[in-house]
Amino acid sequence: MNVEEMIFCQCCGMPMQAAADFGTEADGTASADYCVYCYKGGSFTQECTMEEMIRHCAQFHKEFKHEDGSSYTREEAVASMRQFFPNLKRWRK
Repeated sequence: MNVEEMIFCQCCGMPMQAAADFGTEADGTASADYCVYCYKGGSFTQECTMEEMIRHCAQFHKEFKHEDGSSYTREEAVASMRQFFPNLKRWRK
């Protein structure tokens, strides 16, 4: 699966590939937009600002990989998220 076909959580940007990655709507069906960590039972699991979400996600920076397989530094991850997150549905103005 290439990046263009990948589904990303529209809150935290996590790639969602397996059924277990998807959050749930109020009726229990899978959310098309949000991951299991951000969205459960039709609502967000935490109220936060975009900057707070970036700080939260930055702790997982070693899981973010460059095309060569090397991990992002925390600073690279934060800079990347600050560019990417404003385009996500939850943070779009």
